[in-house]
Amino acid sequence: MITSFVFKALDRRAIWVIAVLVGLAVLVPLLNLALPAGHPLHVPNYAISLMGKYLTYALLALALDLVWGYCGILSLGHGAFFALGGYAMGMYLMRQIGARGVYGDPVLPDFMVFLNWQELPWFWYGFDQFWFAAIMIVLVPGALAFVFGWFAFRSRVTGVYLSIITQAMTYALLLAFFRNEMGFGGNNGLTDFKDILGYAIQADTTRAALFSASALALAAAFLICSGIVRSKFGKVLVAVRDAESRSRFFGYRVENVKLFVFVVSAMMAGVAGALYVPQVGIINPGEFAPANSIEVVIWTAVGGRGTLVGPIVGAVLVNAGKSVFTAAFPEFWLFALGALFVAVTLFLPKGIVGALSGLATRRPRRPAPVIRDAAGEAAE
Repeated sequence: MITSFVFKALDRRAIWVIAVLVGLAVLVPLLNLALPAGHPLHVPNYAISLMGKYLTYALLALALDLVWGYCGILSLGHGAFFALGGYAMGMYLMRQIGARGVYGDPVLPDFMVFLNWQELPWFWYGFDQFWFAAIMIVLVPGALAFVFGWFAFRSRVTGVYLSIITQAMTYALLLAFFRNEMGFGGNNGLTDFKDILGYAIQADTTRAALFSASALALAAAFLICSGIVRSKFGKVLVAVRDAESRSRFFGYRVENVKLFVFVVSAMMAGVAGALYVPQVGIINPGEFAPANSIEVVIWTAVGGRGTLVGPIVGAVLVNAGKSVFTAAFPEFWLFALGALFVAVTLFLPKGIVGALSGLATRRPRRPAPVIRDAAGEAAE
């Protein structure tokens, strides 16, 4: 069954994307670690972390494309799933600090000692083990998506109303995580990480390994998404997107279809957040900001929703542009981002990849040769 799923997922485009990502996972760390700093092909350390962050954003955009591009669910709350996965990884990294913190407490993180916490909260138990944290990275966002989707989809909340509710969920989590008594670091969040799996998190080899893990996770997620959309279930997803009432009339449990793909997408977003945190070194409630979820929508729209490749391209291009633009004109970035979204909506409604695919399918074909018989007359 798994073999059949993989073979269905591996069309020509998927093979190329996965091959590129696997190649990057091998080549970029080699160019960083094996070549000296003065070599023209050397990849500097800061670029490793920056590109790794872009790949986690691409994974988040891919997760959104699965629900928006193929099922018509415009979620403005995927930043919440991303942040929850990041907090799960951050809690593991905080437990690894131990007595090396500022206050030297072997159990309590520094912010808990500062706030006069007497014991570790129950929901921090187990996060000293990586396997437990790995489970929570996918379980917590998946559970939230399941509970939210169960009520929303069975109530037949759709369209802009669903988008507003997902945004409200994100904002509620933002306010909750800002509170110190929640036990997640309050406004400052979680930071000052030391180790991951026993390796120094600031070491060059660790940075390179995190980049490779991000690229491989994106490749695996692309394979999963491609397998889903190319299966019979994927055809049902598109039917729900294009004609939900008709799909329900034909006997499909539309709410179950939506719920499944929404939970899978949330888990992927959680993995993206978990890979993001050790590469940037901090996770705070600002990651729950509704503006972050809206940016993910822009990345997906710019690249081309409903293409799987488009969100990856859009996330990398927009964030690379953001890095350059904010360095030169930091006060104008939000205006540029809004103008980009308007321009894409007006002139490239299918996004970059969608437009390029449309041009490829409209290429003029060479006329078929005319076959003539012995008398020189054209055969019918």
